[in-house]
Amino acid sequence: MTIDLRSDTVTRPSAGMLAAMTAAPVGDDVYGEDPTINQLEETVAGLLGHEAGLFTVTGSLANVLGVMALVPRGGEVLCEASAHIVRAELGSHAAVSGVMTRTWSAPGGQIDLEQIRALIAPNLGPYFVTTAAVSVENTHNFGGGAIQQGYDALADELDARGLPLHLDGARLWNAAMATGRPAASYTSRAAAASVCLSKGLGAPVGSVLVGSTELIRAARVWRKRLGAGWRQAGVLAAAGLYALEHNVERLAEDHANARAIAELLADAAPGSVKPDQVETNIVVADLSATGKSVAQVVEAAKAEGVLVGGVGATQLRVVTHLDASDADCRTAADTLARLIS
Repeated sequence: MTIDLRSDTVTRPSAGMLAAMTAAPVGDDVYGEDPTINQLEETVAGLLGHEAGLFTVTGSLANVLGVMALVPRGGEVLCEASAHIVRAELGSHAAVSGVMTRTWSAPGGQIDLEQIRALIAPNLGPYFVTTAAVSVENTHNFGGGAIQQGYDALADELDARGLPLHLDGARLWNAAMATGRPAASYTSRAAAASVCLSKGLGAPVGSVLVGSTELIRAARVWRKRLGAGWRQAGVLAAAGLYALEHNVERLAEDHANARAIAELLADAAPGSVKPDQVETNIVVADLSATGKSVAQVVEAAKAEGVLVGGVGATQLRVVTHLDASDADCRTAADTLARLIS
């Protein structure tokens, strides 16, 4: 049996989720007539404290539409240097939307308010790019699933300046579960926010963008313009509704498994990871002191039935999820610990 800890995107629908998908009433969503999609959009918007929602095929598309709604062509969005929107969306914000990015760098991808203040460029005339929004990723993928600190302080700062906040909340459910904060306490501070259903929540496809009625109306037009309108996709929305009902609370299990993996790796290769800094379901271990490359460990683990990945030449990434049991995670951790020790 293979234990796949490359990402929490590898999960497969459970029997209960498949049953919900099969039973979903559907209609043509381009006409706004799919009742299950409408229910999902209304449910997520309500949960996250916004007026409206838009179901999209991916988190990347939700982010493109959200940033596009806040930043005009030729404007800029500020984000952390390893944020998903600037590192893992294939330059789509520039290529599709004509949006520029400038970045700050901070350990764990954290908000650095002083750096952000220094970067913000008001309208300085026809020779300088104007800052139109700031984007924050919470939790931060390449930051090892780190929960953003200083989020409310940044939101307050942007409110005072009249600048909108974009929240890439692909794993926001993880942040909410780990902190005990309602997800809406994060998303309500943002003018546009995206949340993913196909990562920790286990749905096969989809994210939801939330914002004002006007913002979502414009995003819906651009979704269609980009060829991403869909028809009877209520079968997919039903999976999202099932995930929200059944799979949010259990994220705590993924967090506990990630911490246990981190502890075993820290024992095997001291200094490679700090277990007390593993806040959610992602473990990033630095192999630079082990003499092993990420590629070597990934291949060796694969030969033993454990799939993991990397986020750099020396950084091994392990991601827990609902399809990996406590026993699976222990077996994978034992294998990796032996390989890096």
